[in-house]
Amino acid sequence: MTREIREVLVGAVIVASLAFLFLQSYKASEIKAIGANVLTATFNRVDGLVVGDEVRLGGIGVGSVERMTLVDDFRARIAMRLDAGVRIPEDSAAAIHTDGLFGSKFVVLDPGGEETYFQNDDNISFTQDAVLVDELLELIIAEGKAKRVRKDRGEADAPAKTGG
Repeated sequence: MTREIREVLVGAVIVASLAFLFLQSYKASEIKAIGANVLTATFNRVDGLVVGDEVRLGGIGVGSVERMTLVDDFRARIAMRLDAGVRIPEDSAAAIHTDGLFGSKFVVLDPGGEETYFQNDDNISFTQDAVLVDELLELIIAEGKAKRVRKDRGEADAPAKTGG
């Protein structure tokens, strides 16, 4: 066997080994957690949330966003895979929060007081949509402009009077 043929064979074995390792790592990433529950929740908007983002309960990560789909009424339904052994009361709520002002998004589960718990593939009814930073900033700016107009007109910053 010549040296060139040997080098080609060694290269082919290395490439095949790398391809095999790549495929195995891809398959391992798709393995579902044994005993884990999947819960769904429907939101009006999930801006900034992506598949793989964390699901938290009491500030601790207990799962991740598994998939996001658009349902018939143009709302976003997310599926969350929770770690095995995590039990969520049936009157719990789900909300989308931001980690800091411009950080990544995550789902927060706010547990209720029921003594019965969600089962696999159940839907969380109580949800709170993502707050968009630009909408929040626009609201703050609009309030500031309105306050400046009132000040320029000489109006007091007193709250509006109510009848009574």
